[in-house]
Amino acid sequence: MRIRSATASFGKLENETLKFHEGLNVIHAPNESGKSTWCAFIRAMLYGIDTSERAKKGYLPDKQKYAPWSGAPMEGQMDVVADGCDITIIRTTRTPSSPMQDFRAVYTGTATNVEGMTGRNAGEQLTGVSKEVFRRSAFIEQGTVTVTGGPELEKRINAIVSTGEEETSFSEADERLRSWLRKRRFNRNGELPEIEAKLDEANYELEEAREGARQLGELEEALKGYDAECRRLESEITETRKQQRRNALEKLNQGDRDLEAKRKRFEDMSSAYTEKREELRNSRLGLISAEEARRTASEDIERYEQLSAQTGAGKWISPLLFAVCLIAAAVLAALYVAEQGLVFIIASGVLCLLGIWAALSYINTRNRTRESEEEKRQLLRKYSASDTDEIRDIAEKHCELVAGLKEAERLTRLAGEEYNAARSAQTETRQKAIDALDFSLDGVGEASALTEMLRAAREKKAATERELAQLRGRLEHIGDSVVIESSISYLEDRYETVSREYDAIELAQKVLKEADQEIQNRFSPKLGELAAEYMSVLTDGKYDSVMISKDFSAMARESGGSVARSSEYLSAGTLDLLYLAVRLAVCELALPEGENCPLIIDDALVNLDEERTARALELLGEISRTRQVILFTCRE
Repeated sequence: MRIRSATASFGKLENETLKFHEGLNVIHAPNESGKSTWCAFIRAMLYGIDTSERAKKGYLPDKQKYAPWSGAPMEGQMDVVADGCDITIIRTTRTPSSPMQDFRAVYTGTATNVEGMTGRNAGEQLTGVSKEVFRRSAFIEQGTVTVTGGPELEKRINAIVSTGEEETSFSEADERLRSWLRKRRFNRNGELPEIEAKLDEANYELEEAREGARQLGELEEALKGYDAECRRLESEITETRKQQRRNALEKLNQGDRDLEAKRKRFEDMSSAYTEKREELRNSRLGLISAEEARRTASEDIERYEQLSAQTGAGKWISPLLFAVCLIAAAVLAALYVAEQGLVFIIASGVLCLLGIWAALSYINTRNRTRESEEEKRQLLRKYSASDTDEIRDIAEKHCELVAGLKEAERLTRLAGEEYNAARSAQTETRQKAIDALDFSLDGVGEASALTEMLRAAREKKAATERELAQLRGRLEHIGDSVVIESSISYLEDRYETVSREYDAIELAQKVLKEADQEIQNRFSPKLGELAAEYMSVLTDGKYDSVMISKDFSAMARESGGSVARSSEYLSAGTLDLLYLAVRLAVCELALPEGENCPLIIDDALVNLDEERTARALELLGEISRTRQVILFTCRE
């Protein structure tokens, strides 16, 4: 196959056209001018756009990466020559989510469709290889000159070195065998571990069924015992409650009678106290105390006697003195008249003054006597008595009334205390009766204790019933032990069968590895020999030996050297030459013979010096005699 021209609306390319000729095509353009875009466009025209790819960190799928910058639909046309026929392939976009999915292949200059060519198989029909093989051989993207292995490339290699059959791949077969092994055992997963787990579970269930049957009998016997215990306790509780009710009612009635007697006595004592207090209130001295009555009576009697003594003393002295002074003054006055003596008149005056004083003293004494008599009368009226003896009798009687009131008060207080004590006792008795009649778990008495025992027995019975139900359910879930034994027998037979299969697959994997190693031993030297020829040309004979491993990693040995150098010890330019040589060797061996597909290279020579670049171009020129080579480069 050879590419004549390409027209693209792809990425930064806006309906741009690029023409190619036979042999070596060197397309020079500066960086960011669209070289890599043209490479991606050629691949997309051959194999289409994978619309299932999704964007992820550091990677954009082609459907997003090469969406036209102008916003136009992604589309293009490419004219090729294949099997002596000029063919035009066209890819257009009908829906933005499926770019370049509308495909058409016609013979150039006509509207005749190429029979059998579709958007899915166009690339493989034109190049002779799948997209994977094409990308790993004839399509060298920028920065990906290194060859990487893959199932499709392995198939091609197997076809070359063995029977020519391209439907087999060691990695695919090995992966399938590994998958079969993993299906049977992979660490703790797989059919064998599952069977082992099922066997363990079945053996456990069988043991559990046998143990459960034994426990079932024990629980049923225990349930019968708890049921009998509950019936016995219920009967005892009924009788105990009746007796507690009788005792409680009897104590309540007796307490009520005692309380009523105490209340009657308290009321009687209170009435007697009230009567005596009223009698004392109505007495002549009122509610004063006995000590105060005695003191007051004693003071009043003493006062009465003092007043009586004051009234009798000097009652007639002042009138007599007044009379004597008047008479003496008259006599002296007569003598004065008779004798004219001054002394008589002075003495008469003195006597007159004395008489006046005696008259005034008499008047005062009489007034005091009247006041004393009035006070004495008031003292007697205070007691309603006629004399002091009667006052003493009244005071004594008052003391007797006070003593009687005190006694009544004491008896009333005692009766009140007894009544209050009886009330408290009856309250306590009533509370005890209530407690005795409280047959709950928080109550007191024998019935409550029996109720607690009954509750415990019922809980044990209920727990046993639950345990029985759970055990029966578990045994029902486990199933019959005969069925479990049959299942164990089947699992053991299945385990033996799968174990034999596992051993057979391991053996097949071992044989496959040996066969793959034999193929590699046959292919690797041939690929290394061809790569070494290319490497020698590219390096002017400096490196004449190339060794390639199964994963296509390569080592090169200098001419005359004893040790091959791995990629870590090679310069960037030498490394590019090494993998370019491997690529060219893979193309030579892996791509189909006949009408070779073009070799497309995107800036693979960027790390080479001028001399090696020239040699690489010479080699590509040699290759272009049998295969179209399209080289995109930014170098002159």
